[in-house]
Amino acid sequence: MASTRLPGKPLADIAGRPLIIHVLERAVEADVGPVLVACSELEVAEAVRAAGGAAAMTDPDLLSGSDRIRAALDIFDPGRRFDRIVNLQGDLPTVPPGDIRAALALLDDLQTDIGTVAARIVREEERDDPNVVKAVFGLHGRALYFTRATAPSGPGPLFHHIGLYAWRRAALERFTTLPPSQLEQRERLEQLRALEAGMRISVAVVDSVPLGVDTPADLARAREFIAAKP
Repeated sequence: MASTRLPGKPLADIAGRPLIIHVLERAVEADVGPVLVACSELEVAEAVRAAGGAAAMTDPDLLSGSDRIRAALDIFDPGRRFDRIVNLQGDLPTVPPGDIRAALALLDDLQTDIGTVAARIVREEERDDPNVVKAVFGLHGRALYFTRATAPSGPGPLFHHIGLYAWRRAALERFTTLPPSQLEQRERLEQLRALEAGMRISVAVVDSVPLGVDTPADLARAREFIAAKP
């Protein structure tokens, strides 16, 4: 709610419903398990519950989305029924439900601690844009690095990392006890903490990058996109 570029972002209206409700609906459409909105503002929780969703109130001083997901999980599932968790950012109203399933399916490999997704970069200007995070991964999808730089060098495709994570519960719990790592702080990319700690992140390639809503212009595009849906 305190977004500097789009104040009140979670409750911004898109086609008569708050942004957060569109994201909730995409998560429900993925049909992989119960959906919980982790939030720190009562008005967001009330909007979610009014729409028939479930919300968990978490400490507003938590430092990261991963910390918030961990806190919400502890509230929602103290009996530890669930051992796989998807962290879907609350500003992705156009994320395809199939992308959520793709990230989660990567955990079928027992060597994978975290699953995530990336899409091939098709716009030339994005190759050198530091706001476009690049995922560098090998032939079998194991993540080697994430960076704001143009990487890897040489001929070949580059991949835009999408901030959607499927966590093995033990990996999430371990991650949230670790201090920020050196590379994480330099690149300002939280996932590098996991790589530096020796965790395995696997990457699935998906068709496109969902629209993230961070600015009034993004909100206008999201409204146009959703209004055009059949």
